Amino acid sequence: MTLRFVLDPELTPQLRADIVALWVDVTNAGGAVGFVAPVTADKVRTIADPTLAGIADGPDRLLLGYDDDRLVAMAIFTDPRFHLKRHLRVLTRVMVHPDVQGRGVGDALMRTAAQIGRDLGLAALHVTVRDGLGLDRFYRRLGYREVGRWPGAIRVAPGDDRDEILMWLGLNEDQPQQTTADSTR
Repeated sequence: MTLRFVLDPELTPQLRADIVALWVDVTNAGGAVGFVAPVTADKVRTIADPTLAGIADGPDRLLLGYDDDRLVAMAIFTDPRFHLKRHLRVLTRVMVHPDVQGRGVGDALMRTAAQIGRDLGLAALHVTVRDGLGLDRFYRRLGYREVGRWPGAIRVAPGDDRDEILMWLGLNEDQPQQTTADSTR
């Protein structure tokens, strides 16, 4: 696998379609990225289009991971849009294609995101995690710590409410953050 990361690529129509396809594949494989399977590209576009507008028009930033020329991972640095929180970003829509999961792509994506955060002068990154999938263990391994929960905040189905776990990574703290792939702007 030849993994490379790109920050702030040009959002061409083809790239937008590739992002939606990744989002659909991740969701339909059970990923917690804003939908519950099964989902279609049309449904994903209802969230993807305004999300990508926030990137194209600013202030959000897009990090993509490629295996050769194939899009396999993404994360969005979402600006909190509040002047007292300019020192942090929320990582949203963090996803890795199911075909490459378990091969270190998620680790590399998150370590690259942390390094980019440091390069941008940020103090911290924040993620929210749907409980019940074990995702919090993944983030803990990378140095994130749980800082709160919203009980039953995510309703995946009638009678199936999940906590939303709030996790935090201080970027100025002494933590091992080795980037395993190159990051380009």
